[in-house]
Parts: sequence; structure tokens; C-alpha cells
Amino acid sequence: MLNIKREIRKNNGAAIRMALISLVLCGLVFPLVITGFAQVIFPSQANGSPVQFHGKTVGSSLIAQNFSLPIFFHPRNDSASGVDPDITAQDAYSQIPRISSATGISVDSLQQIVKQNEEGTFWIFGTPYVNVLRINLVLIQTNNSAYSRFQ
Repeated sequence: MLNIKREIRKNNGAAIRMALISLVLCGLVFPLVITGFAQVIFPSQANGSPVQFHGKTVGSSLIAQNFSLPIFFHPRNDSASGVDPDITAQDAYSQIPRISSATGISVDSLQQIVKQNEEGTFWIFGTPYVNVLRINLVLIQTNNSAYSRFQ
């Protein structure tokens, strides 16, 4: 009976040591090493791809920002998760009349801004899109009086 208890302790002790070693390696060492490599190789992406405006971080190019004023382009509001930072170029063009009437910026100027900020897709696959935060920052930089409080 005494030998059985020793055998159980010996087997359990090895299992517990292996669990602790795995926990430290997989839960601490590995994430720290990967984070360190990411900081060296891809520092912007590792920090969330921050977008700077006048030296301040105003958001991330990877996560949608909440724009609800009529003077800005709005992110998608369909059944998606709400964190997609991009809208299709077609969606951006459909918002131009609202922005034009709210700001007084000509439709042609707004169309040009959208066209200059369109991002492509791979060859012929997908549809062109624009990043909502970036295009709204371009609008702020137009020096239109509607955006003066944001500068």
C-alpha cells in the first residue's frame, strides 16, 4: 500500500512539474518573445496601427471610429461587427451629397478626395475601399469652416 502511494506521488509530481513548465513557456515566455519580435520588425502594427494628427494619436487604422456628425463620412452600419475601418468606395460616394450640403464643399471636391484615398484590391478581385478615419482627417485638413473645431 505504501509503494502505491509513493508511485502516485511520483507520477503526479512529474505531471504537475510538466504543467508548470508548459504554463511558463507557453503562457509567458512565448508571448513575450513574439511581442518582442513584433515590436522590432513591425512596430506600428504591433502597437495597433495608430493614426497621428497634429502629433496626437486620434485612432487606429485597423478599428472603426464612431463618426456621427453629418460633416463626416460614416462607417458601415449594416449587420457587420462595427469595427471594420473601411467602407466601399461606392458607400463613400453615396455619402457625398450629405457631406456637401452640411459643409458647403463642392461635390466635385469631395469626389476627388474619395478618389485620391481609394485603396485597391488584389488585381481584379474585390471592390475599392476607403479608410473612414483617414478620409475624415483629409476633410479636417481642407480648412473648411465646418471642421475648424477639430483642427
